[in-house]
Amino acid sequence: MEPSDPALWIQVDRYFSDLLVPRDEALAAVLQANKQADLPAIDVSPLQGKFLEFLVRISGARRVLEIGTLGGYSTIWLARGLSDSGRIVTLELDPHHAEVARANLQITGVSDSVDLIIGPASESLEILANSNAEPFDFIFIDADKESYPDYLKRALKLSRPGTVIVADNVVRDGEVANAECNDPRVQGVQRFVELAAREPRLRMTVLQTVGVKGYDGFALAVVLA
Repeated sequence: MEPSDPALWIQVDRYFSDLLVPRDEALAAVLQANKQADLPAIDVSPLQGKFLEFLVRISGARRVLEIGTLGGYSTIWLARGLSDSGRIVTLELDPHHAEVARANLQITGVSDSVDLIIGPASESLEILANSNAEPFDFIFIDADKESYPDYLKRALKLSRPGTVIVADNVVRDGEVANAECNDPRVQGVQRFVELAAREPRLRMTVLQTVGVKGYDGFALAVVLA
């Protein structure tokens, strides 16, 4: 197989997953519950989930904000990386998704560390900002791509120097580099990256990824001031 062959990406992904992310019955049950509830199959992969846990753990995050809960799979990985007494605030638009997520958080034993807020993320973020909430140490953005620029602006209001901000799905099969692309999701990511590039309070890079989730990537940023 050629290095650019997606079948090879999947083979390598599974090689590392088998060794480094052995089967977890609780997480397997979560994915099955999501499937049975007809949730979109857009969760992060096991290796990506462990990557998120790793980032939270090495940052020593005590307060984590997640924009986009879906069925709670990534929430669980984030929770597993929390420091002692740490908490996650996770935002979900769809009440059905939130109901599934609550059950999943319960069966994996992390529900006591998670506050799940239902409603449009922009409104929830505004409420958090107006409530003078304590700044978050780590923010994960994985929701509707069209709103990524708005989420970034609002995330900055809830950050402190040193806050880590991670955004998923920013490569979009390479379409992010296509200036003529008319997909609103791609355009949202383009505006997000352009906004970050102009923002003096941020230092950002992008990590392209291949594997069972295809060709995509994470944006990783740290708040400077």
